[in-house]
Amino acid sequence: MTLSNRIEPRSHLTDPARRRLLGAASAGMVAATLGGVMPHEADAKQGSAEGALRWGIVGTGGIANAMAPRIIEAAGAGLAAVSSRRMETARAFSSKHAVPHAFDSWQEMLASDTIDAVYIATPTSVREEIGVAAAGQGKHVLGEKPFANLESLQRIIAACRSNGVGFMDGTHFPHLFRTRKIREEMREQVGQAWSLASAFQFDLGDTSNIRYRPALEPYGAIGDAGWYNMRAAFEFMPDDVELVASEAWLQRGGAHDAAVTGSGLMRFSDGSTSTWHCGFISGASVQDLRISGNAGVLWVDDFVGLKGNERWRVSQGRETREVDVPFSQHPATSMFENFAHMLGHSERLDASARASLRTQAWLDAAWRSALENEAKG
Repeated sequence: MTLSNRIEPRSHLTDPARRRLLGAASAGMVAATLGGVMPHEADAKQGSAEGALRWGIVGTGGIANAMAPRIIEAAGAGLAAVSSRRMETARAFSSKHAVPHAFDSWQEMLASDTIDAVYIATPTSVREEIGVAAAGQGKHVLGEKPFANLESLQRIIAACRSNGVGFMDGTHFPHLFRTRKIREEMREQVGQAWSLASAFQFDLGDTSNIRYRPALEPYGAIGDAGWYNMRAAFEFMPDDVELVASEAWLQRGGAHDAAVTGSGLMRFSDGSTSTWHCGFISGASVQDLRISGNAGVLWVDDFVGLKGNERWRVSQGRETREVDVPFSQHPATSMFENFAHMLGHSERLDASARASLRTQAWLDAAWRSALENEAKG
């Protein structure tokens, strides 16, 4: 499958009247965002409740429950509201996480003056509607990934830009200190990268999970886990490469015939390649990353960052060494902190959007190829 179009977001200036700057929270901290601007150091936290960005969560499922503590512990952030389709569920979530305001309508939460930003922890199928509506209400948007498709994501980002609010996707590992260090030292440790191989596989044994329901999660494992494969290629391959070809394959399973595995190959404009594997039916959890270059090879055993370490290995010739940096903090905590620091900075907002757009574009290319190959039999 050959690609001819380039995905490049336009530069823009945010509307100062709509910015919510966090003076107390941002003082003394290193600015950060995705796509090349580095995360701050863990010991640089400052902030106060008065200067915090007030977050509202749409959704009360597993990811919402996992992220609520991350918002609470993040400097410059506060968890102010939650919405669910049922007030009973919203109140239970509110009680569990000490959230001041509960709503049984996300529209009412977005229209209220209780929040400055919204974290969209819903199925993929409804993220665009909520994201566009949130931007229209002047709320900053952090959306779980993936998105329905590139066009849907473009509409969310366009709404955020036109309303002068920030946008970020909910990928955690770019906010690890390790990711920063690898990017900084790539040339020294690997040289010119010509191959990246990644795998994100696990056993999602509960087939009633929404990720097995294509109506809610259309790309199945390729969207849920494969997003990380695509993002790894974006984060660690040269910044100026373009995707020129993508071939992918899938397997289906479960009661709703969802995509439960995906594998593929991407070729870039500089001749480099990325191979990837993802799946819900792996007998063991795998989160491997290998980057090969003309000066060395770099391995990460847990590139997604779920195991609470920030190690990697580098081999050059016959010598292999392990690099072990102290675990800074949960990458999702850093994500919410870093979100605040990009607000009011057009170049950081553009970098965040570019990371999301490229990841989704490469994901879409893989999905289209997988469907085409499936149709061939």
